[in-house]
Amino acid sequence: MKVASISSFALATLFACVMLPVQAAETAASPFEGGKADAGATKAAVCGACHGVGGNSQNPEWPNLAGQSPAYVAEQVHLFKSKVRVNPIMEPIVAPLTDDDIADLAVYFATQTPAGLEADPSYWKSGEKLYRKGDPTRNIPACAACHGPLGRGNLAAAYPALRAQHSVYTVKQLNDYARDTRYPGAAANKPATPNAVIMSTIAKRLTPEDIRDVASYLQGMR
Repeated sequence: MKVASISSFALATLFACVMLPVQAAETAASPFEGGKADAGATKAAVCGACHGVGGNSQNPEWPNLAGQSPAYVAEQVHLFKSKVRVNPIMEPIVAPLTDDDIADLAVYFATQTPAGLEADPSYWKSGEKLYRKGDPTRNIPACAACHGPLGRGNLAAAYPALRAQHSVYTVKQLNDYARDTRYPGAAANKPATPNAVIMSTIAKRLTPEDIRDVASYLQGMR
């Protein structure tokens, strides 16, 4: 079953629940400014080996990049390059990329249409509830407050698009956030990004069932 969220949520919900001194900037730098999608299409050939044609991965352990926020793609590639986010497969691939290359790739993937698997019918309803409403009793904000009612992210704040993402990949990322292992190269007193602080805090409040359910919902979201 393919699902979609239809309600909107105030971003303030997040901060009321998380209660962190971290705020999203009203405006953000545009590391992809000047990027060219046609140039990115050529440069993305090597990316397709893992992330699939047009950024739609066939391996659930590797993320879909199609339709992803260009700000988020650029941010993560730079984190891989600086070895703040550690991945032995990604590191040699991103090492030679220039800022222009990264901008071109980010814009290219943003123009692609995400496809993917369907949501697991056993779990997606519970995942939808958590995504749309959160759980105030556990200080868990609605995922939609940052990632949008349709899972398309927030460009200015570099919050990633989540729709159609593989549930296997999402489960791993949420567990990594909960264990503070997603950005192992970050200094202990300097988070990789302000958003990482938010996600680590929220992920620690999620049960394994929560993670499974919301990941299933996102996989079916279009």
